Amino acid sequence: MKKILSLWGATTLIGTSTTSLVACNKNYTQKELTQLKEKKKINTVNKENRDNLEWIEPQEKPFIIVDNKYYFVVWRGNENNDWRIVKFKHFEQKEKILDKYDKYELKTSHFGGDLFIYKNGFVSYDWNKDNGTYFKSVYRWNS
Repeated sequence: MKKILSLWGATTLIGTSTTSLVACNKNYTQKELTQLKEKKKINTVNKENRDNLEWIEPQEKPFIIVDNKYYFVVWRGNENNDWRIVKFKHFEQKEKILDKYDKYELKTSHFGGDLFIYKNGFVSYDWNKDNGTYFKSVYRWNS
């Protein structure tokens, strides 16, 4: 009986922890990502803008490779601030300040792959972990 309970406990623990990990996983499948990109496409009559602006998801890690493309980031440092739009060209792999507002700075990481909002010199928000409160969207210009 002890062995059965022990085995059941271990199975429950493993099943629970795996379920929790899967539930927290924010990565989309390729099909879901394609659908999201279509949904978040900028709807405009200007064909050039419509065809070249591509919505980017953090899981794509767009800043790991230098691509010399322009990016547009919609962000804010505080929930009560207005949204800010910043445009930058990703031409080198180093930490750089993209925008400043009040006590907040929008930066790329020197390792690439992510965007951060710093407050008073310390990381406050990470694009990969944000739920849309501080990073509204990131678009890449593909031409």
